Amino acid sequence: MGITKLADLIRGDAPGSITYKEIGDYTGKIIALDTSIIMNQFRSAVSNLKLSLLGVFYRTLTFLEHDIKPVFVFDGVPPEQKRAVLEKRAQSAGWSSAQRSHTVSSQTKEFLRLLMLLGVPCVQLVSSGVVDAVASEDMDTLAFGGTVLLRQLNAKRDSEVVEYSLPKLLEILQLTQKEFVDLCILLGCDYCDKIAGLGPSRALKLIQKHRNIEDVMLNINRKTHQVPLGWQYQAARKLFLDSPQSEPPRLQWSEPKEPELVNFLCQEKHFKEEKVRGRMEKFRQNLANRRKEREEEKGKGGGRQTSLDQFFRVTRKRRSAEVGGSTARKQQKSK
Repeated sequence: MGITKLADLIRGDAPGSITYKEIGDYTGKIIALDTSIIMNQFRSAVSNLKLSLLGVFYRTLTFLEHDIKPVFVFDGVPPEQKRAVLEKRAQSAGWSSAQRSHTVSSQTKEFLRLLMLLGVPCVQLVSSGVVDAVASEDMDTLAFGGTVLLRQLNAKRDSEVVEYSLPKLLEILQLTQKEFVDLCILLGCDYCDKIAGLGPSRALKLIQKHRNIEDVMLNINRKTHQVPLGWQYQAARKLFLDSPQSEPPRLQWSEPKEPELVNFLCQEKHFKEEKVRGRMEKFRQNLANRRKEREEEKGKGGGRQTSLDQFFRVTRKRRSAEVGGSTARKQQKSK
């Protein structure tokens, strides 16, 4: 899903565009959540819609009690270019096309109702600049122009969030957004085939040297790197660069509607009432405690983290990324 091996390429060649944070670092931020990814995660982890709803209930409350403002983004009609990919995924999951459409439609209605009762906005498209970041596991968020991508943003305690900065990435790789999109197409995306035998390192060097796919094709060995017959790379490029323009959505948040939530989850979906009410009580307590802590810190003139070393936690993953990037730069200099 997304762009083949893009995350590996970034870790090796542009580790400076990645930071590792905690969920609390996004307090006060508006975060767009890729709802299709979340639905698929819970659908893979549990066997039915009922348990998926409970998972979204818990996760959303965790975001809210950290004073994060979530915006759930639902996919519109997928482009024709992605139909083959969706068919393959449906077959892997054991669905027919009709089953997939019916299941997603049914789930979407239930998810929308739950999110409405939790008081969070749901939109079909979100404009650049309306949100502070996009939370998704799909790396093609960067190809579509998402300036900040968050991966692994979930409700798990002590979970490490991986943040990718598109402006830093383009600066380090010395690419424009259009050139970066061409790189993503060479790596492999959901919207067209790719040139056979072309690995990430080679693809990056070719784009950095020739700047676009047309010139790359003129400077590769067609015997070892076969170009797909009737390659639709231009249509894929257009999808990434010419995303639909729309009026910025009006985003509103409200307090969760506890009586309606209890009725929906307990009376209709048959979850235990003490479990749902207990989580709501914990939500209120956690929210109040965190707000009190922030007010106390603000009164002392400090913040939750007081130094850069504390703000950007150095972890084993981050050290590995930094070492990999340093090694790659040394190798380039030695050539």
